[in-house]
Amino acid sequence: MSASIAAVDYRLWKSDPSRFATSLGNSFQRYGFAVVDHHSLADSQIEACLQGFKTFFALPESEKLRYRVAGGGGARGYTPFGVEAAKGAELHDLKEFWHVGRELPAGDRYRAYMPDNLWPAGMPGFREHVLALWEAFDQLGRELLSAIAMHLGLPGRWFDAATDHGNSILRVIHYPPVAPGAAGVRAGAHEDINAITLLLGAEEAGLQVLDRDGRWLDINPPAGSLVCNIGDMLQRLTNHVLPSTTHRVINPAPERAGHARYSMPFFLHFNPDFEIRSLPGCVCESRPDRYLEPITANDYLQERLREIRLL
Repeated sequence: MSASIAAVDYRLWKSDPSRFATSLGNSFQRYGFAVVDHHSLADSQIEACLQGFKTFFALPESEKLRYRVAGGGGARGYTPFGVEAAKGAELHDLKEFWHVGRELPAGDRYRAYMPDNLWPAGMPGFREHVLALWEAFDQLGRELLSAIAMHLGLPGRWFDAATDHGNSILRVIHYPPVAPGAAGVRAGAHEDINAITLLLGAEEAGLQVLDRDGRWLDINPPAGSLVCNIGDMLQRLTNHVLPSTTHRVINPAPERAGHARYSMPFFLHFNPDFEIRSLPGCVCESRPDRYLEPITANDYLQERLREIRLL
């Protein structure tokens, strides 16, 4: 069945921030997901980035593999088909993808955590288009975190210092056509690792969210909107006040099996040395602290990358 997640109009963030924060926070507390309408990402930026990646994914496999970083955990560049798997899954996901991260100057104290980006040769404008969309995602994500802070009773810009050097990733995913009898699914049931994820609507359906009653709900955001969901790091920070909800991408119906699917999630991360410790306002007698020992964002990330077979 389709999820009845009411879209939240991003324009309210300027005209009525309190109302926007409440609507956004309530959707997160109920579903772990929210649909944000009239977001600030420009259609021209989105299209330029997507077209560049469609060109890249159409290259021969031997050419694409030039941009795979051995031992890099998929942090930058190309990760081929059949590598990543959901935590605990027997089969790999039916997808390939590319990662772009934060660009850091020489001598930056976070350089040890964030490798340089890779850029395909012979694709003029590719780097500029992708980085422009990365920056736009990062700015929008931090605004949404400010609304979340308001909802949690924190100062409005509380998350700024925790994310201004976050190890955030733009992932562009190509799900090729699904062959008859293919084993596995496009993306197995999982939760995201990071703080929040911003996801632009895909051309093909398939995204589903596991509701509290055990039913899978189809998520089909309207044109001009995006999906935002809570990741495991923010779930841990809020002591599960904001849940990181299980989701997946199922295989298409037979009549759509010959069509590829593309999606562009932006995984917004905390700074690598940010200490994830349950917020005092999210702990009480009826909600005891689930996490007595804090963990840094980078240690948590490395632990989870091993679980999903990227390390």
